[in-house]
Amino acid sequence: MTAAGILTAALAGNAFANDELAKLASDAKNWAMPTGDYANTRYSKLNQINKDNVKNLQVKWTFSTGVLRGHEGGPLVIGDVMYVHAPFPNTVYALDLKNDGKILWKYEPKQDSSVIPIMCCDTVNRGPAYGDGKIILYQADTMVTALDAKTGKVAWQAQNGEKIDGSLAESGTSAPMIVKDKVIVGISGAEFGVRGHITAYNLSDGKRVWRAYSTGPDSETLIDPEKTTHLGKPVGKDSGMNTWEGEQWKTGGGTTWGWYAYDPKLNLIYYGTGNPSTWNPNQRPGDNRWSMTLMARDVDTGEAKWLYQMTPHDEWDFDGVNENILVDGMQINGQPRDVVVHFDRNGFAYTLDRATGELLVAKKYDPTVNWATEVVMDPKSEQYGRPQVVKEFSTEYNGEDVNTKGVCPAALGTKDQQPASYSPKTKLFYVPTNHVCMDYEPYKVGYTAGQPYVGATVTMYPTPKSHGGMGNFIAWDAAKGEIVWSKPEQFSVWSGALATEGDVIFYGTLEGYIKAVDTAGNELYKFKTPSGIIGNINTFEHDGKQYIAVLSGVGGWAGIGLAGGLLGAEGAAEWQQAVAGEKAPTDESQSISTAGLGAVGGYAGLANYTTLGGQLTVFGLPDQ
Repeated sequence: MTAAGILTAALAGNAFANDELAKLASDAKNWAMPTGDYANTRYSKLNQINKDNVKNLQVKWTFSTGVLRGHEGGPLVIGDVMYVHAPFPNTVYALDLKNDGKILWKYEPKQDSSVIPIMCCDTVNRGPAYGDGKIILYQADTMVTALDAKTGKVAWQAQNGEKIDGSLAESGTSAPMIVKDKVIVGISGAEFGVRGHITAYNLSDGKRVWRAYSTGPDSETLIDPEKTTHLGKPVGKDSGMNTWEGEQWKTGGGTTWGWYAYDPKLNLIYYGTGNPSTWNPNQRPGDNRWSMTLMARDVDTGEAKWLYQMTPHDEWDFDGVNENILVDGMQINGQPRDVVVHFDRNGFAYTLDRATGELLVAKKYDPTVNWATEVVMDPKSEQYGRPQVVKEFSTEYNGEDVNTKGVCPAALGTKDQQPASYSPKTKLFYVPTNHVCMDYEPYKVGYTAGQPYVGATVTMYPTPKSHGGMGNFIAWDAAKGEIVWSKPEQFSVWSGALATEGDVIFYGTLEGYIKAVDTAGNELYKFKTPSGIIGNINTFEHDGKQYIAVLSGVGGWAGIGLAGGLLGAEGAAEWQQAVAGEKAPTDESQSISTAGLGAVGGYAGLANYTTLGGQLTVFGLPDQ
């Protein structure tokens, strides 16, 4: 049974999930969830636009969000209404698709502007969610706001962070997920020592149901030392504390700003945790559990069923927050397995049994990844499941104040949060990737609440001795752990992909192109939108016609030089003083190249191809 089949079966039994939302999501005319479906496939059964006619696409209409920062995520479409969001100040618009996109309502929250400087990698927001007649917005200041979907009026609010003024550097960037009667949200801010957690609120009134921390004692991580497993073995008592020195786990990072998936048969949600704090590995001995970890939790109680730490004792900022894609019946070694597939920042793609967390496949999805040789797959080995680190590229082994050169991938990973898609027709994953390496110099840093807690200087650049560009769009076989084809791009592919039953795969580029390729990777169509695309491409049907929608607006980590004004000497110097203090470089060129956690210099050439924007573009076929 496919992931969509699971959803249908759940509906038929009327036993799982929010009935209204599940019904809406099962109708391909809508795009009712930020991820398209609970399995995170980003696959649409719509096929009016197909590989034969996609070359005829044309712009049907556009809409300006009025904000000039990075536009991640994408719009929701529910019936005759489209819901469009923007980065800070997190405006939400409801547009009438029956009436030329007339603005039915607009909501702009009042937020303390102090939250802006503590959002490490641009003021992005990955979109609202829908459930029970409400639009759920997760604001930059960590306020979870439920809006009446018809009127835009506030139904309830819940404060997810301890503070909403930025003083503890907590922020909200992720898209909420609605499961059954709950709203699931995470937290951002590991670069400031924020301790990660995921929280469930009642969809009806916003009251907190449970919270599970990434680090700390079992009572706070909601881990059962005997029943919760890691690679098939019980994790033991207080596993979220005893791999940290002293009380470092209290400022240990492991934030949860990515995407969430849900299996209604197992009643489990899946997500990943981010980097440990600080970026200087010498200051935090141990595996630093449970940062850099895939987690499977019971949605009703939050209790962890299984965990898998992909990058123990991270030395490179390889956050594990990327999406988890659920596929049923994948043939692995001749046996059908219900799996979860995860493309990690660290450059390895993982396929695991989603009921038990058994590791089935772990392979590099960019062959130039060099910080580790492999992930050990022998269950009898003491190194089972662990990456085998290469000393030359180990920032801890080389030590503080030593510049470790040529690490691949860079800190932003072989893929960041930009989601991949999966086609049940081809049984392949279509993955937007980065093709970037780095130099990484850790240094000692102290923790102060609300202040940067980074402790490393990073320089990024295109992967040497390669095609010269900074990205690839690839097709991946998760059963075998193999690249099927790869399409080079000049810059990182920072948009979410979309696969359709029409045998077309869509993605966007940082220069601003929306592109369509066939299932063999051949380019069929491209159109340059007004600004770089870091949004996720969606599709919907209205009045019998299929449309493609995407947000343009360069920014995010890759585009922070443009979005944050860091390409000039003054802006870069201010950033360096705020983040590095006495470690701030005095040389102007070095100041610019290492600003934005290394991305400013790496992506400086992007300014030659695009500029700031904030626009929704909707494409369709010519009228008959």
